[in-house]
Amino acid sequence: MNTILISILALPIIEILLFIKIGENIGAINTILLIIFTAVVGLYFARLQGAKTIKSGFLNLYQNKLPIYEIFSGASIAVAAIFLIIPGFFTDTIGFLLLIPFTRSLILSLIVKNKKSQKRDDGAIEAEIIDEKKDDF
Repeated sequence: MNTILISILALPIIEILLFIKIGENIGAINTILLIIFTAVVGLYFARLQGAKTIKSGFLNLYQNKLPIYEIFSGASIAVAAIFLIIPGFFTDTIGFLLLIPFTRSLILSLIVKNKKSQKRDDGAIEAEIIDEKKDDF
């Protein structure tokens, strides 16, 4: 929970710093135009990637396969679109990285690897024995 709070506080600070630094180099109007341009281009590519993901997911469903990668990919594309809508260079960078299929597969492999390492299966089954004695009349 603390990391979420720190992220919420740090994200605007990082974005403002980047606005100032980039605005010093290319000018205020160019910075605003660049933010609008990255949002439009990013949403266009998010739409293309989303259509490809939906098509691939339906193809897997027709072949009776679970579209696990496609579900994760669709969720990451939605998050990327949100990051691209939020004005800022840092969020745009994260959004564009989530749109690249290679980075999505890297993230998925890291998540799967962490889940497998956290899962401990020692073969023990937990149970409780209840001994009920019934009286015979």
